[in-house]
Amino acid sequence: MSFNRIISAAMMSTRSLLSVSTTCSRSFSTLTSPLMFRITHPLCAEPMKKKKRVDPAVAKSREDRRKRKMEKEIKKLKKNAQQLKPIDELEIPYTLVAQKNIRTRPAPQLSEEVIESRADLLKEWTTYRSRETQKDYKLIDRLVFSQQNALDELRLESEELYQEAIQIDLTLLPFSAKGPLHTPPLQNYESPDGDYSDISRNFEKEYEDRKAAMEDILNKNKKPHQIKKKKK
Repeated sequence: MSFNRIISAAMMSTRSLLSVSTTCSRSFSTLTSPLMFRITHPLCAEPMKKKKRVDPAVAKSREDRRKRKMEKEIKKLKKNAQQLKPIDELEIPYTLVAQKNIRTRPAPQLSEEVIESRADLLKEWTTYRSRETQKDYKLIDRLVFSQQNALDELRLESEELYQEAIQIDLTLLPFSAKGPLHTPPLQNYESPDGDYSDISRNFEKEYEDRKAAMEDILNKNKKPHQIKKKKK
């Protein structure tokens, strides 16, 4: 009899423990399987942070400083609007600019005799070329005059022969050309080997709205910790 009482008491204690465990898990089930709905623990709202009061004069000064900076950046953009894109091949490397004093060669000092002899040679060469040019002009004028006289006499003889004579002679300067060697690219053509990488510099930046462009301009000269602080 006592043994049965002990067993019944143990069963009652296990039932009470099971009931306590089920109530602590805060879950209920509509099925006998493990799939069931569970209720999470309640979360209390966090108290609101106290807003810092800012002096209106300080806020106004910050806004004015921001506007002045924005106007300065806009003026700089307008000033450089007509600036051409730089060409790397035509720019002088900074290393050569720094070595300008080292690479500069002083001009040799010439004596007075050498300077006078060079001046005399230049005068003689100028006189010679002037005479040769005058001879060429006279020869060309004489040939043109003779040609015109011959055409006038030919026109008096026959108008048809004159019209044939004044036609342009295409065989006078032989010229031969071949078709274009650069053909347009073929569609759906796969190159057998090699890769193409575009390394051209892009100087344009598109913005969806003007506000983003202004924010980018203002944050360009700021330090990283200032930008992070503003985002927070």
